[in-house]
Amino acid sequence: MFMASAVKVTPNQCPDLYAKLEIACNTLGVEKPDLYLQQNPIVNAFTGGVEKPIIVLHSALIERLNDEETLAVLAHEVGHIHAEHVLYLTAARLIEALINVSIARLIPGSEIIKLIVSMGLASALLNWSRRAELSCDRAALLVVQDPHVIGRTMMKLAGGTFASKIDYDLFLEQGREFKKNYDESRLDRFWADVMNSGLSHPFPIWRVAEVLEYVETGEYEALMEKE
Repeated sequence: MFMASAVKVTPNQCPDLYAKLEIACNTLGVEKPDLYLQQNPIVNAFTGGVEKPIIVLHSALIERLNDEETLAVLAHEVGHIHAEHVLYLTAARLIEALINVSIARLIPGSEIIKLIVSMGLASALLNWSRRAELSCDRAALLVVQDPHVIGRTMMKLAGGTFASKIDYDLFLEQGREFKKNYDESRLDRFWADVMNSGLSHPFPIWRVAEVLEYVETGEYEALMEKE
C-alpha cells in the first residue's frame, strides 16, 4: 500500500531521514524497518505491520519539527518495534473482532451484550496503548539523550503552528502543575482520565510531565549509568 502511495526512504532517497532511522535502530538494537514519507496535512507518525514492521511519517510532521525532534519521533516509533507493541495491538484488535462476531452468532439479539463487551475491550486496549506511548517516549529519550528535545516536540504537538510563540519554560511549568494536580486531587485525576479515556495517546502535556518526572526522579540517570 505505502509502496504505491508514499515515498520510500533509503540511503539515496531522503538520506537525512534514513540516517536518523539508523541512529534510532542502532541505539535501541532494532533491525531497520522500511520507512515511508507520506503527504498528509495531519502531524503524525505511526508504526504498522507485524512480521515486517514499517514506519510512516507524515509530511506535516517533518515540516513542523527540527532534526532533533524528528529523530525523537523516529526513535519513539522504533521503540514500538523494540517492545513488540505492534504485534500486541494487532492481536488485541483481532480478539475484539472475534468476540463480537462470536457473541452475535451464539446469542440472538445480543446487541447490548456485544456493546458492553466491545466497550470493555476497547477501553482496556486504549489504556494499554496510552501506557505503550509513554514507554516509547522513554525509548526516544534513550536515543536523543535530552529531555528538552522531547519537551519541545510535545510543545509543537500541543501548540500546533502557534508553537513558535509559546514560552517553553512556561510549558514545562504547566506540565509539572498538571502532574501535581493529577497526583494530589482526586477530582482532577477523575476528569483527566475521563477526557483521555477515548484516546490512544496521552495528552501532550501529560506526556511531557511523565518525561520530566522520569528524569527528575533520577530513574533516567540510573538507567544510563547501567549502560
